[in-house]
Amino acid sequence: MKVIITGNMGYVGPVLVRYLRERYPAAELVGIDTAWFAHCLTTPDAMPERLLDRQIFADVRDLDASVFTSADAVVHLAAVSNDPMGNRFEAPTIAINFDGTVRVAELARAAGVPHFVFASSCSVYGSAEGGPRKEADELNPLTAYARSKISSEKRLAEVCGNSMVTTCLRFATACGMSDRLRLDLVLNDFVASALSTGGITVLSDGTPWRPLIDVQDMARAIDWAIGRGAQSGGQFLAVNTGSDTWNYQVRDLAEAVVRELGGVDLSINANAPPDKRSYRVDFSLFRGLAPQHQPQVSLSQSIGRLVGGLKAIAFNDPDFRNSTLVRLRVLDRHLTAQRLDADLRWTDGA
Repeated sequence: MKVIITGNMGYVGPVLVRYLRERYPAAELVGIDTAWFAHCLTTPDAMPERLLDRQIFADVRDLDASVFTSADAVVHLAAVSNDPMGNRFEAPTIAINFDGTVRVAELARAAGVPHFVFASSCSVYGSAEGGPRKEADELNPLTAYARSKISSEKRLAEVCGNSMVTTCLRFATACGMSDRLRLDLVLNDFVASALSTGGITVLSDGTPWRPLIDVQDMARAIDWAIGRGAQSGGQFLAVNTGSDTWNYQVRDLAEAVVRELGGVDLSINANAPPDKRSYRVDFSLFRGLAPQHQPQVSLSQSIGRLVGGLKAIAFNDPDFRNSTLVRLRVLDRHLTAQRLDADLRWTDGA
């Protein structure tokens, strides 16, 4: 089996590569990444790319079909990957997250790749009052990032045709430890703040709902999608990916970190204006289609692994929101040093 993973040098990629290598020791695993965040390592161990058979350094906007020859599956993780970056770099976000995604899918189909897996997002539901959102419910993307995901889904439904089984995994908000940890994600931020400052400050009133999923469980879901047959969900499938038990209000997450660590001060801004990004999600379709690949990591375990991982690298930075563990800050530094241009492409002097 040959699996190509775009965006493998981000947050999810190292976890996915390790998962697939352990599950399929003889598989040929190929990574494709432009390496914006290659240096943002959070592990005392060796480079995670050692587990690959090949690492290709390339921008997904510049690939050609030969890259995908003989692949059994393409897992497309590459993206400008959160709301702050999408808002700051809206044009490159569309060029990479939408145009780049469509290009990769079209090239994969042209090369005869039978399975395409797209990392989509539950953020497409945006502001959703009432009960948990199902796949057929109205969408309300509030940001450039969310709009790029749903636009990609719609185009992929046309691209896949009758030859490529395409799975759009609408992931809940990611969390958990990785060899390239991000601290611009809600649970990860709370743990980092508790460890480095002894306190957690919730800037909202704590009531917004967020569905979460640990990166280990994201890898488990991707494994299912790699081997999914068209008889299980159809030739094209967009499916909420997570667990009903992982729908939390933001204050619940902060309180969970306090319980796990103890001795942590918690401040919630009860007078803050409402955060429009609030939604619960129904994961029953995923539960029915992938019973053997359901999330297994508990909230307590995810927090514990974050704590252990951060302590293993002697993390103690109260100014971490301005560090390389926040992706927007990394791009800012590349731009300031003129390593990247305004389109987020490496310059000649990079």
